[in-house]
Amino acid sequence: MLKKYINRIYMALILIFMYAPILTMIVLSFNASKTRSRWGGFSLKWYTALFSNTDIMQALYNTLIIALLAAIISTILGTMAAIGIGSMKKKIQSVFSAITNIPMLNGEIVMGISLMLLFILVRMNLGFSTILMSHITFDIPYVILSVMPKIKQYPKSTYEAALDLGASPLQSFFKVVFPDIMPGVLSGFLLAFTMSLDDFVITYFTKGPGIDTLSTKIYSEVRKGIKPEMYALSTLLFVTVFFLLILINQNPAEKEKRVKQYSVIRVICKRVLPAAIIVLIAGGGIYYHGTGGISTKDQIVVYNWGEYIDPDVPKNFEKETGIHVVYEEFETNEIMYPKIQSGAVAYDLVCPSDYMIDKMIQNDLLDKIDWSKIPNASNIGRTYFEKSREFDPYNEYSLPYCWGTLGIIYNKSMVKSPVNSWNILWDPEYKNNILMQDSVRDAFTVALKLAGHSVNSSDPKQLERAEKLLESEKPLVQSYSVDQIRDKMIGGEAALGVTFSGEFLYMQRENPDLDFVLPKEGSNVWIDSWVIPKNAKHKKNAQEFLNYLCRPDVALKNFEYITYATPNTAARELIEDSDIRDNPILFPKDSDLKNSETYRYLGRKTEELYAKLWREVKSS
Repeated sequence: MLKKYINRIYMALILIFMYAPILTMIVLSFNASKTRSRWGGFSLKWYTALFSNTDIMQALYNTLIIALLAAIISTILGTMAAIGIGSMKKKIQSVFSAITNIPMLNGEIVMGISLMLLFILVRMNLGFSTILMSHITFDIPYVILSVMPKIKQYPKSTYEAALDLGASPLQSFFKVVFPDIMPGVLSGFLLAFTMSLDDFVITYFTKGPGIDTLSTKIYSEVRKGIKPEMYALSTLLFVTVFFLLILINQNPAEKEKRVKQYSVIRVICKRVLPAAIIVLIAGGGIYYHGTGGISTKDQIVVYNWGEYIDPDVPKNFEKETGIHVVYEEFETNEIMYPKIQSGAVAYDLVCPSDYMIDKMIQNDLLDKIDWSKIPNASNIGRTYFEKSREFDPYNEYSLPYCWGTLGIIYNKSMVKSPVNSWNILWDPEYKNNILMQDSVRDAFTVALKLAGHSVNSSDPKQLERAEKLLESEKPLVQSYSVDQIRDKMIGGEAALGVTFSGEFLYMQRENPDLDFVLPKEGSNVWIDSWVIPKNAKHKKNAQEFLNYLCRPDVALKNFEYITYATPNTAARELIEDSDIRDNPILFPKDSDLKNSETYRYLGRKTEELYAKLWREVKSS
């Protein structure tokens, strides 16, 4: 009896472990609040928003059509390959089987990079077709693996007998061989479809601007947090799969099952499959043509941070000018830089941060901006151009877009001590209540400033001292995070966190107990700016788009959407709420920034030293 109860408890724990995350996601999909940390009441608004969100629905469509096309094509090719391998002699068969298994044994990142380099080498534009070809490539081995056992099982004499009875080779295959290997073919198709549907790594390396699958779309939203619409979509997908599994696993009478199986196979092979191929290929071709996969003269390819522009701005620009905006998002400067450096995609506009612009200028990756084509740049405050000279000495390459500071967000109901210095992050009273940025430069900024050094220090002794400070702080830190800081602070899960001033407005709206301070020791004043890469193909359009972004009404629209401070002084004057317009956190005075600095590119050796010391902090 005891053993029986233990088994039940054990199974219950396994089920909880497996399905608790899914149940959490389902519950959150009905949460009226946008943040994960607070329950705002039951609501279906995220499901409504899901079907009106064209970006997510487009990503879903891309995911499904690529998965279906890749599965169908790889199943056909893989089955043909399996039949060919099956007809070989044993030694040769072993060699070819081993060769086809290599892609499955290789890491996805190896295949992703290899395919990307191949497409670049043959000068093929990254986009829908490159993703599809990549998915077919890694799906084929799985199809071969599924079909081969059935190929080995079926007796070749039946095929030969059919030929002797007057059937053609094609008739013999479809009448005799194909029914026998059908279970393996269907298994291969389902496996290929699942692998393609779930893929992120290979898709990430082989996709071009203007096209996203669900996996890459979710990944691109990490900086600002995953949208609740994604919870709704994931819930719908889970429920759909759940009911399909219930239907598939029903156990009808054996006779009915056999009749139904053959009729379904016949319908699929003769009618559904050919029709699906035609529809999907046509649909994919139409979509591919309309999403930037095919280059057009009147377009601009933009590469920006995730959720860093009002979605209506590119659409309105298209309506006004007729120039199509192909938009792609990145998550970090370090992810963006290799793409620009490799020239894999010819971006027309990119929005890096200060130190990365410095690095790109030094490596001759940027083109000078023709300011005569951007008269609205006069709306940008001179202060921000002067600040930009720290990384763009002659203001030749960059146009300020957003700016802010790195500081401390704290919960007034949980923190009773005065918050005006970085040293509060070393206060044992707040052990396990401190959230730090999971970023090399941002984390070291805290320690360097506390020690009285520059945020751009390249002195090994100063950096080692900063490392020791961070190591001494680590036992007090609850977690090193990026986007989770926002939700945890809103939900009251931590007392103190290091974050950016632009996050404050949204966070305080969700939790009025939160406040933000720029420590007296100083911090980082960051500036994200637009630049034009040297290999840009539509520079005239890029400058027209920059001029449009500098319009006060457009800059205001962007500010209201992303809540990060705008350097556009004309747009700031249009902010109706004086509490926001004159907010000292969003728009600090020059006197408040006297001890703060902009990041500089410190050179490869210093970057490697920072990275090494950061690894030591994280592993200590």
